[in-house]
Amino acid sequence: MRETPEELAELQALLDASLARSTAHLRAIVTGRTVTAAQLTRILTGMCTLALSTVTAKGEPRISGVDGHFLHGRWHFGTTRTAAKARHLAARPAASVAHLRGENLGVFTHGTVEILNPPHGEPAADWPELLAYLKDFYGEDAFDWDNEVVYYRLHPHWMTVYAPDVATLLAG
Repeated sequence: MRETPEELAELQALLDASLARSTAHLRAIVTGRTVTAAQLTRILTGMCTLALSTVTAKGEPRISGVDGHFLHGRWHFGTTRTAAKARHLAARPAASVAHLRGENLGVFTHGTVEILNPPHGEPAADWPELLAYLKDFYGEDAFDWDNEVVYYRLHPHWMTVYAPDVATLLAG
């Protein structure tokens, strides 16, 4: 768990507010089958496969898979700089991600991405810390970290979690 107490409080407020303004249908499914922010950060460790949704210039939805890392209460993910999703996110930074583990866990997030290592310009202030984490996870030479890959942080405005058996998730 890399989250500060402030980040956990912010994540918990987001989870609570998102569920409160959800439809009655979603609340009926999720209420009593969700997790706290502290539990979520214990569950979402390492690499989590995400379904990433972006939108084309014509307004057509596109979905693809990315490696997601939940750090400091936010999803972080990358792709090659030449990928269609990179073009979509550069032009239209709104995105949605879903992380599913069968019927045991669903984490659904909507927000806006921030490019952490732009090809021209200043990287995010915490890019060196994140890059060190990524190199430790994937290997120092896994990519041309300066030219080949682009990484994003999803700043969520809505997030909900479905987890019918929290104890099993925390034990696993």
